[in-house]
Amino acid sequence: FFSIDMSGGATVVKVALDWTPNTNHTGFYVAREKGMYNSVDLQVEFLGVHDDGYKVTPAQKVLQGLADVAITPKETIISHATRGSAQEEPALNAIAAVMQTDTSAIVTLKKSGIDNPKGLDGKKYASYGARYEGRIVQQMIRYAGGKGEYLEPTPPMLGIWNTLISGDFDATWVFMGWEGVEAERQGIELNVFRPTDYGVPYGCSPIIACKTEALGSSTLSTFMKATAQGYAWAAANPAEAADILFDAVASDIKRGAMAALPIPLDREMCRASQEYVSARYLSSEGHWGVMQQKMWDDFLDWLSENGLLTTAIQSRKEGGTSLDDLRQGKVGDTIPREKVISTQMFTNSFLQ
Repeated sequence: FFSIDMSGGATVVKVALDWTPNTNHTGFYVAREKGMYNSVDLQVEFLGVHDDGYKVTPAQKVLQGLADVAITPKETIISHATRGSAQEEPALNAIAAVMQTDTSAIVTLKKSGIDNPKGLDGKKYASYGARYEGRIVQQMIRYAGGKGEYLEPTPPMLGIWNTLISGDFDATWVFMGWEGVEAERQGIELNVFRPTDYGVPYGCSPIIACKTEALGSSTLSTFMKATAQGYAWAAANPAEAADILFDAVASDIKRGAMAALPIPLDREMCRASQEYVSARYLSSEGHWGVMQQKMWDDFLDWLSENGLLTTAIQSRKEGGTSLDDLRQGKVGDTIPREKVISTQMFTNSFLQ
């Protein structure tokens, strides 16, 4: 799973980011720049999604051997565990939670007047095209008293936030610690619909994932311990951590280790965002990354109870299911809840 840099003898670990570099990723950059990886003979490289316009997801990069670990929504783990006949793909396992609380939300512009998910009926939601995403939004609308009938186009992923700001779309799903902070800095008022406020026990996301077959790796264990140190340092030193992120990304781009970002990072934006996320990295006991089984089980129970634990997967291939099909109930076969075992999807063993 891991390669050796023959020039220096260090083991290379490739991390597939889930977005362009941002404060969800700061702990990795701190661990690299503060020498936490170097001290245990690791050379860590970051793979951005903007290099190929998100054509290959972070999880697929791991499955294809292009990366060793990925940052990804926890639904990705569930999706790969519930693929029916597609089980020939190597299973993924969650090995840490980036944050201890869910910082995501569905948002609309305040000026739109859509101040409740019910108001999304008949509107355009800018979708990332994820397997459960549209149906989670649908259930939030229904919870608020609506029908759950809306449009779910999928604009280019890295430009989704701008489609909301421009008014081309009515709503989308964002991280409040990034886009939410950016909106506040720009004086853009938002209506914020958090999944937990509308009946969805979403839990923390994103998580860090690897191939299940890599779980026995001592290199992975060493990497995760150093990463935990990086996030703990970033939690305690948000301003300095933000500067490390900003400077490290600029340096990576300058030396050609990462493609130029579609929208360059802003130092003050990084600092403002870091204040928000640093307060959410660690558990009340001061630990980073730990996942609770209850979080996984509550979400799996909810998926099952609301008819989302099914076999159909959206695909553009002939005979595939569309996002519209999924929202309209063409979801394939029901997967019995007892067949989906949370403890086979995650482990905290690298964090102890």
